[in-house]
Amino acid sequence: MTVTLADVAARAQVSPATVSRVLNGNYPVAAATRERVLRAVDDLDYVLNGPASSLAAATSDLLGILVNDIADPFFGIMAGAVQSEIGGPGGRAGGERMAVVCNTGGSPERELTYLTLLQRQRAAAVVLTGGALEDPAHAAAVSAKLARLADAGTRIVLCGRPPLADTDAVTATLTFDNRSGGRRLTEHLLTLGHRRIGYVAGPMERTTTRHRLEGHREALAASAADHGDQDELTVHGPYTRRSGYEATLELLRRAPDLTAIVAANDTVALGASAALRDRGLRIPEDISVAGFDDLPFSIDAVPALTTVRLPLHEAGARAGRLATGAEEPPPGGVATIGAELMVRGSTAPPCH
Repeated sequence: MTVTLADVAARAQVSPATVSRVLNGNYPVAAATRERVLRAVDDLDYVLNGPASSLAAATSDLLGILVNDIADPFFGIMAGAVQSEIGGPGGRAGGERMAVVCNTGGSPERELTYLTLLQRQRAAAVVLTGGALEDPAHAAAVSAKLARLADAGTRIVLCGRPPLADTDAVTATLTFDNRSGGRRLTEHLLTLGHRRIGYVAGPMERTTTRHRLEGHREALAASAADHGDQDELTVHGPYTRRSGYEATLELLRRAPDLTAIVAANDTVALGASAALRDRGLRIPEDISVAGFDDLPFSIDAVPALTTVRLPLHEAGARAGRLATGAEEPPPGGVATIGAELMVRGSTAPPCH
């Protein structure tokens, strides 16, 4: 039986007019009401029809880019590169297209909501950037939404994100080799002679966090030396400067004899460096500091930051070409993008 607008309204306990406003986006609706309507739309698998279909067709050149935090250069660089390849003013692909950047703030609920909205607007393509949430229920929900988008003809590209278990709906996946990058970074510190290494990790529930930390611990495990209790020498937190600052103070409290700190990303490394300076410690003479990503400011830090370079712009541009069909998907639909160790002034042999 065909699901109607009235069915959605009854399920969400709102008027049909409110459902129309939510789906068409042409009138302000309270956030809680919007969420309730979109949940009902998903539950009933409602598809726009009738007069609304003309609106959908008019927006069929829409491309959605999902990011965790648009203020984070990691995501901003990739989103900008995607947009540079999709057409429209300044774009390289044929035809006019409009990119909409959907900032989830790291919220799994907002990620699902944006996918629903893009489905209702008949998006031509969707690019999901960055690590995924390690939650089986959320992963299943994302896979289901992507399958619905793909069934409607939307091209799905994952950029800097691990492959889904069910890849049928995905046009292409560009995944970063975070594990290898983490391993090479720690091997560099071990080669310099460091044995007591603190690790400021990202949020525990993110795939990027786990893969980078696994690479770090693989390098330690391959070394014959005793590196201490790794759980004690690891502090988790957001990918922010403040997190790096506070986590570093905690690591110094736990292990005053640290000679190096590895940070989850370059922004966290800046916070770690600030905490060390505030404690009167010199970088790298007293403690070496390393980051990850090679964001633009990394080389201008004082001293310049040793880090792992991920080709964020190149990956985003390729995702844009894949999303528009300007480039063929890689064999098997998945390409692993390597990481490059960038050795700079923030790391040196330990003095003690």
